[in-house]
Amino acid sequence: MAVRSKHKLPDLPYDFNALEPYISADIMKIHYEKHHQAYVTNLNIAEEKLAEAQAKGDIKTIISLAPALRFNGGGHINHSIFWQNLGPKSAEEPTGDLKAAIDRDFGSFDNLKTQLSTASVAVQGSGWGWLGYNKQSGKLQVATCPNQDPLEPTTGLIPLFGIDVWEHAYYLQYKNVRPDYVKAIWNVANWKDIAERLAKAKK
Repeated sequence: MAVRSKHKLPDLPYDFNALEPYISADIMKIHYEKHHQAYVTNLNIAEEKLAEAQAKGDIKTIISLAPALRFNGGGHINHSIFWQNLGPKSAEEPTGDLKAAIDRDFGSFDNLKTQLSTASVAVQGSGWGWLGYNKQSGKLQVATCPNQDPLEPTTGLIPLFGIDVWEHAYYLQYKNVRPDYVKAIWNVANWKDIAERLAKAKK
């Protein structure tokens, strides 16, 4: 049987302080090195247990591992997108096909910001706000997911831009004022990456 390669923490495409003053270096370092790393570590552990259970035909254990796989696998998927969705010296607004799609489906960029921000702030407890692409309708949609549930398996939408509203993403800097963090994150949105995800989703 082939040996499964383990998941690894993806390279961060910028320095920890690159998103300041909007997201502090301290938050980035802890978020990336501690929280994302924990999802990767625990996903690998869960997959090892799954492989052992499958080899033994232990259906009870296979079923019992589903929550850990969803939570840690989702955490790894979501954060791997999140780091790429953000960037220093980003264009202030989307352009090209992405802008056209936003204008068509939301009326304006400001309307998208309002809808996605409102949805993200309103997430109860921990979770994510997303701009996603509905491949069936060919339209952009705003959606939210609880905890670390990944967007595509949960809603069918292809993730384009995610806003992490777990407290660990902002508490050190913004305390419990989630709306201020959500407002700030638009300043470091990497529209080039988001546009590339849309182009790939359309294929």
